[in-house]
Amino acid sequence: MNTHTLSTPQFEKQCEWIERAVNHACEKIAPVWPLDKSIAVNPWWSMRNETMPQVAAKLQNLGKVSMLMDKSYYRSLWNSQITAAHLAAALTTLNVNAEQNSLLAYLESNGKNVSWQHLGDLLDQQVCHSHKIPWRDEIVQQISQFTALYFQYPERMHSNDDAHNGFYSMWLDVLRQDKGIEILMAESGLHSQFEALPNTITALFHAAKETLGAEVGETGFTHYCHALLLDINGWASWMANQAWQAAFAQESNNLLQQLLAVRLGWDIVLWRHTAEKSSEKFAFIRNAFSQQLNSTQAMQESIMAQQHFGWVWQTALELSYQQPLQNKLLNQLTNKKMGDKYFRPEAHAIFCIDVRSEPIRRALEAQSASIKTSGFAGFFGLPIDYAIEGGEFVRPQLPGLLKASMRATQINKLATQNGLLFKTVATKKSSDASPSAFGVIEAKGILKAASLLKSSFFPSRPKAGVESLMTNSPWTLTTNNKPLDDAELANLAAGVMGAMNLTDNFAKRILLVGHASSATNNPHSAGLDCGACGGQSGEVNVKVLAQILNSEGVRNALKIHVIDIPADTKFIACIHNTTTDDLQYFDDTNTFANESWKAWLIAATESAQQKRSASVGISTLQNASQLKNKFEQKSNDWAQLRPEWALANNAAFIVAPRELTVNIDLEGRSFLHDYDWKKDTNFSVLELIITAPMVVTNWINLQYYASVTDNQKYGSGNKLLHNVVGGNMGVFE
Repeated sequence: MNTHTLSTPQFEKQCEWIERAVNHACEKIAPVWPLDKSIAVNPWWSMRNETMPQVAAKLQNLGKVSMLMDKSYYRSLWNSQITAAHLAAALTTLNVNAEQNSLLAYLESNGKNVSWQHLGDLLDQQVCHSHKIPWRDEIVQQISQFTALYFQYPERMHSNDDAHNGFYSMWLDVLRQDKGIEILMAESGLHSQFEALPNTITALFHAAKETLGAEVGETGFTHYCHALLLDINGWASWMANQAWQAAFAQESNNLLQQLLAVRLGWDIVLWRHTAEKSSEKFAFIRNAFSQQLNSTQAMQESIMAQQHFGWVWQTALELSYQQPLQNKLLNQLTNKKMGDKYFRPEAHAIFCIDVRSEPIRRALEAQSASIKTSGFAGFFGLPIDYAIEGGEFVRPQLPGLLKASMRATQINKLATQNGLLFKTVATKKSSDASPSAFGVIEAKGILKAASLLKSSFFPSRPKAGVESLMTNSPWTLTTNNKPLDDAELANLAAGVMGAMNLTDNFAKRILLVGHASSATNNPHSAGLDCGACGGQSGEVNVKVLAQILNSEGVRNALKIHVIDIPADTKFIACIHNTTTDDLQYFDDTNTFANESWKAWLIAATESAQQKRSASVGISTLQNASQLKNKFEQKSNDWAQLRPEWALANNAAFIVAPRELTVNIDLEGRSFLHDYDWKKDTNFSVLELIITAPMVVTNWINLQYYASVTDNQKYGSGNKLLHNVVGGNMGVFE
């Protein structure tokens, strides 16, 4: 049926709801960031207006997604971590009326959730199919390979000028020229169905409505489209990021809608092909598809009922962690002794709120009563991206939720620096390309083999990427290519310092501690760096902020903001290596020689390494020097699959003065953000924390949660896989 010939009011109304359904389905897919800017993302962020049980039931139904652990997991924790008291508290919290015996019986039951069956799944249930490859596997494989090629070779694949249909049109063109699928699947006549597909995505969506039948309504069509996107969730998430970035630039991007059209096009082909070839098969899939389309809401309600007690167990598990922590905090609140308000510490170290900072902060505080630490988001409030002067390299240094409004550059020796950058990037791209696992070694022959042997037996410290190209030159901050003057920099600094509660009682040495990781031969390494810095090292941010706050002109301008920094206070940029727990400071002029805080950093590293060694498989029966070498060897090992645990086990976000937590071992599980409500008269700082760092910690917490409850759907595998697509898109598995 040619939908372009219709112009009735009924058709116009239908156009509106089809477009609405498509967009609603696409809006439910959370973005994923590229490998070189990897940040943790709550995969259910786009459905945050619904409760966890509602989303869990919907995703279990439409995508076989698990948002709860297997029942055996909760059973293994019963009477150890989870007690009867935790279960009782969970029942009260969720307002559920149930007996303990019923909850235990639930863990022994074998109920099976009903999940969405795609047309390919329904066809594969038929005994008489002659092909060997399941339809769903073939569909996902074909779409994945095409999409990978589309982004891997943009100069060849992006030839279509129609941005609204370019991806879909190229896919259609490729399939219309490829008759191999018909042969592979042993389905004569299949190729002609691709020839018959509409040439635009708008026409295709309407063709789907007409093909599937008049009984398909807006709600059912939305669920159906959402299920199709979940079937290719990785690519869908990547294209959701394209839309996210386009929105930042106030541009439009419909790649996700085009991907949906591609996946939907496959279903139209199977539907029409089956109708022509087998009336018996077609009757089966038509009836089965229609039934599930019309019963989606009922299926989701059934799943919610089946998972009802599961959420009681999950809540009990969370309470088993929350209740002891809350008791410790309440006891500390009752018994805490506030320090001398006018005591001036010798050193004050401000760390990122990252959970990996908490153990090293505790180790540093143990070195002397003359040092204090506090926590603040790792990008240190600087809305910047980082660019190498004179080159094209630019990367964000702030959370993915925000858009950079300023650019940080450093005056370098352009020819040398850009030449080194080009060589570094070219080598990385050649090593990361999909066929490179053996291709690069084969091309370089014995030289590469010798290099691998050298790396195995004599590993060297991992290179810090573009950070290794930085010089000691000063930094320039610009907005729209215009350098910021002292007054503008002071306005920026005043906002940052106010949010830090750093407006008086300045220490003599204030250490601004960003963080980075060190891993070798790891395409996922950005995921170990600072999420608040857009999956990068925080080195740029701390160096820029230290320069701003050490500037005499900025300090004079800050007095207008009632911030008076003493002349003997110096800000020092530092980096915490989260893989080794090394604390590095940047003092190229040796200004701070023989100052005691430098020895404290070394001692804190030794203490943190000793405590953390067992968790990363390093024997603790070693002296400090041996332990340091073991940590460095682990980070330098090109074959190491898990150089560190990153933010695994994160469990809490505490917004409070450090006095409340300083005597509690939080075991590296808490994000710690300093906050003093007495200084926040209009609660603007609290609002900023809730709308920025708290959202970031939500993204981190729920991505790690999701990767455990459903590792197949939301996990990233491990660094053993190196088939990197498009240089930075992701690892093709």
